[in-house]
Amino acid sequence: MDDKPCEHRGRVRRRALLASAAGCAVLGGVLVLVLVPWERPAPPPPGPGERALAAVTAGVPAALPDLTVLAGERERRVRARPGDAEAWAVLGAARVELGLRLADPAYWTRAEEALRTSLKLRAKGNAPALRGLAALANARRDFAGARRWGEAARKAEPERWTTYPLLIEASAGLGDDERTGKLLEKLTGLRSGPAVMARAAAVYRDRGWREDAAAKLADAASAAGEPAERAAYLERAGQLAWERGDRQDALRHFQEAVRTDPDQRAAQAGQGRALAALGRMTEALSAYRVALAKQPRPEYALELGELYESLGLEQAAGVQYGVLRERVRVAAAHGADEGLVLGRYEADHGDPEAAVRRLRREWERRPSTEVADALGWALHRAGEDEEALPLAVRATEGTQGGGVRSALYVFHRGMIERSLERYGAARRHLEEALRINPYFSPVRVPEAEGALARLGEPSVQAGPASS
Repeated sequence: MDDKPCEHRGRVRRRALLASAAGCAVLGGVLVLVLVPWERPAPPPPGPGERALAAVTAGVPAALPDLTVLAGERERRVRARPGDAEAWAVLGAARVELGLRLADPAYWTRAEEALRTSLKLRAKGNAPALRGLAALANARRDFAGARRWGEAARKAEPERWTTYPLLIEASAGLGDDERTGKLLEKLTGLRSGPAVMARAAAVYRDRGWREDAAAKLADAASAAGEPAERAAYLERAGQLAWERGDRQDALRHFQEAVRTDPDQRAAQAGQGRALAALGRMTEALSAYRVALAKQPRPEYALELGELYESLGLEQAAGVQYGVLRERVRVAAAHGADEGLVLGRYEADHGDPEAAVRRLRREWERRPSTEVADALGWALHRAGEDEEALPLAVRATEGTQGGGVRSALYVFHRGMIERSLERYGAARRHLEEALRINPYFSPVRVPEAEGALARLGEPSVQAGPASS
């Protein structure tokens, strides 16, 4: 029998088996490639400039070092490509934020130059530059201008959510509560997230909805993406705790904010406020001095000056009041309006009649709750109590727009009523001020307590006094 056909068939089978095995190997490799993708290295984390860019374009707080890097990068870009409208807009927005974080209005002059350059390069549909100009106007407390720029940005990009926080801030600054509410409804319909929660909390606080505001800020801080953003919301939560007189909770929030972002100077000033209320004066003075050194806002100088005054350190107080006046002068040189804080200073520590003139101008520009309170108090200090009282009522009655629960505002109203011999109403409001926050001012709290002591207990025969 011939063995060759068998041998041939064996070779064919071996070849078929080898081909089958090779095919399986190839198929298996393909399946591995399909089912188990190559492990690519994780992308590098965003750099400081990228982080700041994401924050600035989303309208959320950015870390100060990151903002500095972003501004430097965009300055180099516009030097290399002076026709880049987008780069000019980002540079302007970064400078607005740097001016706020450093309390240096010189940045705002340079921000305006960058933003207007962007608009010249691209006049039509340049919403980023328009939003930057709205943010700049808010920072300068030109709320009417902020509204105009914000509305122009909204017209260019009607559904862009980042325009609405700017418009809400402008409307609140103008005392337009109805429009503020409508803008907030539109914002929450377009977007959710920590930045929107924080903006809603500010509106709720102004309406007197303190618990709702606190809940929103707690949620915002928990959901915040970057430390600087979280620290900003913690600082605002500390402010709410301070306003209700909870010294320990306020201090806890302020301290956590500074631990989260050491450049959170508003929280350092808040620590000074809370520490003074706790009687820890050395620490309080140190916290204020650090805040002022790094972010020389005139309201910090006023608070520190009054703390020195309460301790009998008149010369040290005078130095801080000088710092306040100088910071107001510098702000005015760069187009910023600090007339409100200067008016408050003049009413209590300078020339009340000058305060009235200044604050009347503020009231014409922006008839908000805080300006109503300040003008009413200045009129009282100038001896014009009849004219002062309606403004004090406007600042403290929720039905008239003064929804915020402010111990200082209620104190002012009580003192005006006392001067008008409306003793029952004065007693009620002075007591209410001390219930809202027994530590609201190191200078004014002793005044409130002394006025109450002089008013004494209400007479049984007197009946309810008109307020």
